[in-house]
Amino acid sequence: MHTMKNSTDTLLIVDDNVDWLGGLKRLIEPEIDCRVLVAESAAKALQVLAEQDVSIVLTDIRMPDMDGIELMERVKVTYPETSIILMTAHGTINQAVEALKTGAYDFVTKPLDMSRLLHILCNCLERQRIMRKAATLEEKLVEKEHMALFQGTSPALQKVLETIRRIAKTDLSVLLTGESGSGKELASNTIHALSNRSKRKMVAVNCPAIPEALLESELFGHKKGAFTHAAQDKKGLIEIAHGSTLFLDEIGDLPKTLQTKLLRVLQEGEIKPLGDTRTKTVDVRVISSTNQNLQEKIERGEFREDLYYRINVVSIQMPSLCEMRDDIPVLAVHFLNRYVEEAGLPPKTFSPEAICALMESTWKGNVRQLQNAVKRAAALTSGEVIRPEQLELDGPASGGFFNVREKHYCEMPYSQAREQLLRSFTTRYITELLTRSKGSVSAAAIASGLERQSFQHLMRKYGIRSEQFRKDE
Repeated sequence: MHTMKNSTDTLLIVDDNVDWLGGLKRLIEPEIDCRVLVAESAAKALQVLAEQDVSIVLTDIRMPDMDGIELMERVKVTYPETSIILMTAHGTINQAVEALKTGAYDFVTKPLDMSRLLHILCNCLERQRIMRKAATLEEKLVEKEHMALFQGTSPALQKVLETIRRIAKTDLSVLLTGESGSGKELASNTIHALSNRSKRKMVAVNCPAIPEALLESELFGHKKGAFTHAAQDKKGLIEIAHGSTLFLDEIGDLPKTLQTKLLRVLQEGEIKPLGDTRTKTVDVRVISSTNQNLQEKIERGEFREDLYYRINVVSIQMPSLCEMRDDIPVLAVHFLNRYVEEAGLPPKTFSPEAICALMESTWKGNVRQLQNAVKRAAALTSGEVIRPEQLELDGPASGGFFNVREKHYCEMPYSQAREQLLRSFTTRYITELLTRSKGSVSAAAIASGLERQSFQHLMRKYGIRSEQFRKDE
């Protein structure tokens, strides 16, 4: 066979007979497309597994201290993606057969039939590669699904999404800042969903919603008898989040006494439940959010500076809706279509005047306020077209759309101001034509005087999809 070693796979052979182990490595290595390592005991094998990725463990069953069956069980728990192949003498065949039922890939009997062993190894490697491709595809689909929840193409939003992509698979602590309703909770859910911890449910804690007297027990747990009504031991939310993500919403409201205990979690990975004399080790990734200025709270002595730097390893500023005003038409249509479908209502659209009103309105409650305004209008509008008066919006910040933004544009370089103004105009223009044509790209292109291909190019550039404007017949 003598294949080139282009693979990133690794085979680890485990046997307490050192001479036989070396000989087996020499026989196998030239014949399969992977790196081959050896370990003369189960303990040494676990050390290798802790230091690097291993695709297959080929282990003898009979070994002193820890046998191959126990090694397999430990590998299954800690490294579930690693395949196990057992080598068995005649006296341990029944053990090997039982091991197949509990997760071993296959077994071979001694003396080894090298042809059969190589066949099993090659099939197992191919299975590993197929599983990796499937996992990669699944990760991409999950990312696409969660990123699609962020509607819009504004530079401010794209910057947030790029940061999320970069840090999701790390264990870095993240601080999400921004106004209420700007999507901090959605961002935390997305980071967790794209992380390596996503198989376990994220634990979310709304810090100001839990009374201060109960918050320590809720976070850190307690022992039976720790206080008057502690009738039994209780796990805290931090311990429940072990192996997953802990989301601390509005961390600026965390009492100073608990800030010290949280700092220990981040520094040492330890918690001490109320009434317990011992500490417990926990492995959690912490994502925090706040709409407050923590720097000002630090200066007033209300927030620990050392905790701030621990939670703020990566900072993500969620943009306000006014910073991504050009995305309002896309967001509004997205919310409208989703609510109409969920509520079982007839299809509805916005009038062009309603879209303009949405873009000109002040949005102190950000995306959440926009979503609620759209839901309310959809529920209360009996016809199929939602008009400005049915939106019940706040008025423009001052005298009309362009007056609102004039100062904003004049603070930019000319090229940047022109690009943003063009983006805003084009988004509104395309949205209005697609609204009128009920999602027909051909009709909208004809109305614009552009070729269909050019019109579609603009739609792609500004993240506008025709299906958002279509109504079921």
